[in-house]
Amino acid sequence: MTEQHRNTRGWIVAMAALGVNLLLGILYSWSVLGKALVSQWGWTHTQASLPYTVCVAVFALMMVFAGRAQDAFGPRIIAMLGGVLFGSGLILSSFAKDPQWMILSFGVLGGMGLGFGYSAVTPCAIKWFEPKRKGLISGIVVSGVGLSPVYIAPLTAWLLKSKDISETFFILGSLAMAAIVLFSLVLRNPPAQPTHAPAGTQNTSPAPSQRNFTWREMLKTRSFYLLWVSYLLSATAGLMLIGHMANIADVQASWKAGFLLVVILSVFNALGRVLGGVLSDKTGRTRAMLLVFLIQAANMAAFAWFTSIPLLIAGAAIAGLAYGALFALFPATTADYFGLKNMGVNYGLVFTGWGVAGIIGPILGGIVADSTGTYRISFWVAAAMLLIGAAIIKLVKAPASTEAHT
Repeated sequence: MTEQHRNTRGWIVAMAALGVNLLLGILYSWSVLGKALVSQWGWTHTQASLPYTVCVAVFALMMVFAGRAQDAFGPRIIAMLGGVLFGSGLILSSFAKDPQWMILSFGVLGGMGLGFGYSAVTPCAIKWFEPKRKGLISGIVVSGVGLSPVYIAPLTAWLLKSKDISETFFILGSLAMAAIVLFSLVLRNPPAQPTHAPAGTQNTSPAPSQRNFTWREMLKTRSFYLLWVSYLLSATAGLMLIGHMANIADVQASWKAGFLLVVILSVFNALGRVLGGVLSDKTGRTRAMLLVFLIQAANMAAFAWFTSIPLLIAGAAIAGLAYGALFALFPATTADYFGLKNMGVNYGLVFTGWGVAGIIGPILGGIVADSTGTYRISFWVAAAMLLIGAAIIKLVKAPASTEAHT
C-alpha cells in the first residue's frame, strides 16, 4: 500500500469513526431528557440523574472488555455490536415508566453499547497515521461525541414538544442503531503497522513508547495510576455540567431554553477536542493537560456567579473547551506511554477514571440542587478537584520500557 493510498484510506476510516461518535453523543443530550423527566413525569433531579449516571459508569467499565475485544477481533464487528446495544437501550427506554426500568435500559444496556462503540473507533483511526499526528487524529475522531448535541439537543427538544418522552426515546434509538451499523462497515485496522521515527524530537511531547505494554504490565507502572486519578478529577466538572446544564440555566438565570446552552457547550466541547490534540502535539501532553486543568478550575470556581445568559454562555464555552480537550489528551498520552498494539484495552483501563467521574459529577450536582436549590457547592468542589489534578499532572512521566518488570 502506497503512503498516499494509506493516508486516503486512513481519512476515510477516521471520518467513519467520527460518524459513529456523532451518534454515540446522544448521551450528552441527557440534560434535555432529564429536564423533561422532572417537569413531565415528576421525577426528582436525583432520580433523573440516575440512568445517565449508571450509563456513564457502565460505559467506562465496558471500555476495558470492549477494548480487549477490539484488539482481538478488530473495530468493525465491535462497533457494530455497540450500535445494536446502544440503539436497543434507547428503544427499550421508550417503555420505561420509572427510574428502575430506565436504569436497566438506558443505563446498563445503553452504557454497554457506548463502551463497545467508543472503544472501537479511536484506536483504529490513530493506527493509520504517523505518531506526530496522534493528537490531531484523536481530537478529530472524539470531537464527534462533543459535537453531536449541536443537532441532538435541538432535535430532542423538538421531539419532546411534538411527541411524548417515550416516542422520543424510540426515535433516537432507531436513528442511532441504523446509522452506527452503517458507519461501522467502513472501519478497519491498517494492513501493517509502519515503522516511524519517534515523535517529539521537535517538541516536548513524550517520545512514543519503545515497547507495547500489555495491560498487566501497564498496571505495574506509576504512570498509569497518576493518569487515572487525574482523569477522574478533571472529568468531574464537565460531566456535572453536561448532566445538569439545562437545569443550571433555569436555576441561575431563569432561562427556560436551556437546551441552547447544551448546544453551545457541545460546540466548544468538540472544538476543544481538536485544539487539545493539536496543542499536545506541539507543546507536549502534560503541559497541555496542566493548562486545561487550571483554566477549568478557574471557570468552575466562578460558575456560581454566572447568573445572566451572556455569562452562562461564556462559562459553558470555556467548560466545553477544557472538558473536550481531555478526550484528545488522554488517548494520545496512553498511546505515547504504553504503545499502540494494546491501546484498546490500555485506554479502556485509563478511561475507567472518567467512569468514576461520571458517577461523582451528576450525583453531586443532583444532590446539591435538591437539598439547597443551587449548584454552588458542587462548583467549588469540582474546582478543588481540578487543582488537585493539576498538581498530580506535574508528577506524570512516561514509563521506562523496563518499569513494568521492576
